[in-house]
Amino acid sequence: MKIPVAFEKSMKTYLGTSWDAFLRSYDEPEYYGIRLNPLKISREEFIEKSPVALKEISWCKEGFYYDGTKGQPAKHPYYHAGMYYIQEPSAMLPASLLPVEPGDRVLDLCAAPGGKSTQIAGKLQGKGLLVSNDISISRTKALVKNLDMTGAANVVVTCEKPEKLAKAFPQFFDKILVDAPCSGEGMFRKNPQMFKDYEQRGPAYYEPLQKEIVAQALSMLKPGGYLVYSTCTFSPEEDEGLVDWVLKEYPDMTLENSFSFPGRGYGHPEWVVNGDESLRYAYRMWPHQIEGEGHFAVLFKKADGERKRQKYHHKSEKLSTEAAEFLRNVNLDDNDGYYKQIGERLFLIPNAMPEVKGIRMVRSGLCLGEQKKKRFEPDQALAMALKSEQYYKTIDFPLEDERVLKYLKCETIMVDGPEGFVLITVDGFPLGWGKLNKGRLKNKYAPAWRWM
Repeated sequence: MKIPVAFEKSMKTYLGTSWDAFLRSYDEPEYYGIRLNPLKISREEFIEKSPVALKEISWCKEGFYYDGTKGQPAKHPYYHAGMYYIQEPSAMLPASLLPVEPGDRVLDLCAAPGGKSTQIAGKLQGKGLLVSNDISISRTKALVKNLDMTGAANVVVTCEKPEKLAKAFPQFFDKILVDAPCSGEGMFRKNPQMFKDYEQRGPAYYEPLQKEIVAQALSMLKPGGYLVYSTCTFSPEEDEGLVDWVLKEYPDMTLENSFSFPGRGYGHPEWVVNGDESLRYAYRMWPHQIEGEGHFAVLFKKADGERKRQKYHHKSEKLSTEAAEFLRNVNLDDNDGYYKQIGERLFLIPNAMPEVKGIRMVRSGLCLGEQKKKRFEPDQALAMALKSEQYYKTIDFPLEDERVLKYLKCETIMVDGPEGFVLITVDGFPLGWGKLNKGRLKNKYAPAWRWM
């Protein structure tokens, strides 16, 4: 592996006698991570049902290592049921640091493809609000899919620049995650192709961009709120340097020392001119010290002050006859949301979401279904947000039934069961919808999710 000269020079300076151990880590295989979805399954049940052997990840209670050479959990029906998310182990740290509680209003500012957002959604347990934003409309497609698959109902996905969001949400959020775009040094071992981008841009390109993003995020954070800033780079300019800049420019921000684990690295104030001593509270993940890739994260706390939490009195729109009839048979917890028709689609929008104008919405809440001519067709997202007992017509297939894969491949299935729309499940975990007529199941699984 040919390491960029500038990167090697700087890392030798910072690591000193640890450089050789760091360099040897590039010859080691990458580590694979899997994280259970607490919206779907308990830790105990997941350990029992997991399709791969597991080993605990010490910085994430929902996270586990698995042997990527002995299993493909992404090619398993349980993955399509949203029971778990596949994620690089170190990438589980930032959302683990953010002290999210059910009922919080949370922003994931640079969210795509959605790993950290799905982790936050699990912490919220369907209460409160998560706004997941990404500046790239193409990247939000994966973000929406991953949140839908997770079964997260209280999530809004936006596609805006941070400064535009800041105008819409001044001091609104209790917790914010900024997993900032960076030079990506921590991912070199896993993805050597990132060398090219590093040589074209490098830390000097990203540093001012990171400052702008964090400044906008801080304006959206409530007094007493928490913000996690993270990168997947080793560069002090993008890590300790950025954090030190925040501490000096925003005296109401302080660093918290949350929790420790074996192999945790700390921040280095000596790598910054006149660096604040509290920079030692930072988390550094070194690939020669932990089983994972390189990562950096800090937990900021904003000073306490007057906290205003406005309550919004949204009124649900009158449902069509067909939608009302369908939803009468769905035991949907809609206490924290209201119904709104957008075009032909019906959404359950979180009550905590204010009416904002001029913001590009990609997912306005939970999509319940689409109003067709004199009929209502339930959406894939609704199926994933339900538990099997919440809908009165369910067809459950055991994992070994060949019809599970046929369903995931969007094929027609022959099966006995109740007529009309049925919820298809595997071992009791929802996969999607089908419409049954005289033993013939018309497959309603989302075509974009088709098993390939």
